[in-house]
Amino acid sequence: MRPTAAPTTRMPPAAPSRPPFRRSGTAPDRARSGRLWIAGGLVEETGRIVILNGPPRSGKSSIAAAIQDRFAGVWMNLGVDRFKHMAPERWQPAIGLRPGAERPDLEPLIVTLYDAMYESIAAHSRLGLNVVVDAVHHDSYSVPRNILSRCARRLHGLPVFFVGVRCPREVLLQRRRATWGGVGYQRLGSVADPVGLWQRAVHDPGHYDLEVDTSVSSPAECADLIERRIEEGPGSAFPRLA
Repeated sequence: MRPTAAPTTRMPPAAPSRPPFRRSGTAPDRARSGRLWIAGGLVEETGRIVILNGPPRSGKSSIAAAIQDRFAGVWMNLGVDRFKHMAPERWQPAIGLRPGAERPDLEPLIVTLYDAMYESIAAHSRLGLNVVVDAVHHDSYSVPRNILSRCARRLHGLPVFFVGVRCPREVLLQRRRATWGGVGYQRLGSVADPVGLWQRAVHDPGHYDLEVDTSVSSPAECADLIERRIEEGPGSAFPRLA
């Protein structure tokens, strides 16, 4: 009898490797995003998340625009201003409700709106999109709502960098006058010194991966500081807040 040849095992072709994640700037290799298993067993890059937290007129929107302009990759700008304008007029100021417990009737909705916003942020990151967030976190409601810790838990396992955006009160007042001609919080409402209240409430408890001061640094300089912090390694503020 003639010997029978052993059956040949055909191996499936190897999947093409993904190119390394690179960022703009002089350094050729930057810190890479994390990886995530998604449906079908595919491995995708998770997008970075930069959360800019500070009072209104502190310069967060300008920093977000600088990040979108200067950083490599796609950076989606999500945050309180955009979610506020999506809400119906009769529910305003919606997610942008200032500190001072003026609208207890809105507070349960605000908790849900923050949950929805952070679920959207997480979804963008899991799909490989970087996200910069303009936030005004505070817990100065009629009762503690613990919104920040809820939001931190929704981003568990994702590459998050929490940035405190500081600006002296006098500079905030100058910017308000330049924008609105002196018209502002004092015209309506029951909160005394709302600018000062924002300053105190928005930075409590003050656990950040980085802080910037927009009275001494331009938006581009703040963006460069944030990029440098990202290169140093993972953020730790949000895991501590969760």
